[in-house]
Amino acid sequence: MRRTCRALRRAAWPATLAVVIAGGAAGAQETTMTQSTAKTKVTTAPAGAGPALVLLPSAGSPTVIYRIQFRAGAIDDPPGKEGLNTLTAMTIGQGGTKSLTYREVSERLYPMAASIDAQPDREVTTFIGQVHRDHLKEFHGLFTGLLLQPRFDPGDFTRNRDLLIAAIETNLRGNDDEELGKQALSALMYEGHPYGHPDIGTVQGLKGITLDDVKAHYRKYYTRGNVVLGIAGGYPEAMLDALKADMAALPEGTPPATALPAPRTIAGMEVLLVDKPAPATAISIGFPIDVTRADRDFYALMVAGSYLGEHRTFMGRLMNRMRGDRGLNYGDYAYIENFIQDGGSTFPLPNIPRRQQHFSIWIRPVRPENAPFALRQATRELARLVEVGLTQEDLDQTRRYLLNYSRLWTQSLSRRLGYLLDSRFYGTRDFTARIQEELTRLTVEDVNAAVKRHLTAKNLAVAIVTDRAADLKDLLLSGKPTPIAYQTPTTREDLLKEDGEIESYPLPINKDRVRVVRAQDLFER
Repeated sequence: MRRTCRALRRAAWPATLAVVIAGGAAGAQETTMTQSTAKTKVTTAPAGAGPALVLLPSAGSPTVIYRIQFRAGAIDDPPGKEGLNTLTAMTIGQGGTKSLTYREVSERLYPMAASIDAQPDREVTTFIGQVHRDHLKEFHGLFTGLLLQPRFDPGDFTRNRDLLIAAIETNLRGNDDEELGKQALSALMYEGHPYGHPDIGTVQGLKGITLDDVKAHYRKYYTRGNVVLGIAGGYPEAMLDALKADMAALPEGTPPATALPAPRTIAGMEVLLVDKPAPATAISIGFPIDVTRADRDFYALMVAGSYLGEHRTFMGRLMNRMRGDRGLNYGDYAYIENFIQDGGSTFPLPNIPRRQQHFSIWIRPVRPENAPFALRQATRELARLVEVGLTQEDLDQTRRYLLNYSRLWTQSLSRRLGYLLDSRFYGTRDFTARIQEELTRLTVEDVNAAVKRHLTAKNLAVAIVTDRAADLKDLLLSGKPTPIAYQTPTTREDLLKEDGEIESYPLPINKDRVRVVRAQDLFER
């Protein structure tokens, strides 16, 4: 039995809880994907027919998977109550039903070896349930009971609020420099924007939330017109009928989608130095882009991003040049959309869709004396990608890799169902099938033109977590060369020559946008 909240687990934050995901485009659609053909048939359900459905039947599977998605996310947190969406989801999922306490629900799940997972994100919140079909009837009652008749116990509310506050104060600020750097980068890129605070909220925002606020958020966003029901596996038709009937008990209505302004313009290299005790220096680089999976340019950028730095592989130039050649750190990667690793895999987590996306580079922690060199090298590699682009050989090799690698993203029914829900959110056909179609017809001119349209090495947000913030600020502002410090000096003449170029590579520092902030001050309000 497992009851978890991925919003916490993915950041190595302690806790177990279940939450709801809000997502899906407006309007009632039914999407069916058969496992044998992997093709999607989309039909429009009659008006008033009930919640939208995304179905992935597999008669031979002994497992039934639920992904119940509500369009409610951190962007819907009221000012001064940052964290309300996640706390609402936790109080529901890491709580009980009207007739059962949290402990009683957990005790009933245990002998079924069933799981309830949850991942609140910026725009959606998803409840994920999985059970053997022999226990489907009992599990169905528990799972739908959490969603339709949440207990809203004051003790559950207080426990979960304390857990989220500790996740910020103790774990994010104190124990996870890499995640802290990513969240700081997001805050820098999206200043004054609904994406600007972490999904779990802020310390004072959480402290300002009451149980009545949670109940009101639930009433507003957990409605019949705001939910998509995703079901996969060997479910009987009667179970599907029961689910539709149960979820029809949600109140009518569709809350208006939160408007998203354009992200602010980044001018030059803006640097946020996060000062905290740290044995190594974590660096995150990024900027918003106006491309999502609905756009053809996304697939060209997908090739360029993989060529530059595929997550946790040696496919990318960053990994090979920074770790492979120089041993700077454990890894260096690039992403063309918001990326969260799914558990212990190397794969992206489904059901974290966004209407606005960003490009980013993740430089895993380096020795403090090598941080400026690493920043210069990553920026130089990005500039090379924009200015020079890929060769035909680069395209052929990267495309061949991605056409095969992306097939691994849908090894499980649950992940396939998740990608179908994401495709619905973006209003596009099945994402993994579209990858196969779009990549096959790409030309090198397509890829390089898309890179020039959407990527830049001149206007960059940079977040650096370090215990030498003041000194690093002065060094970056000085423009002085910053040589690499090898633990074992290299004798490769080609590397030494390139090192000399990198250490003096000019960074487009915006001197008015370089600042130091203490880690304990981040995400306080």
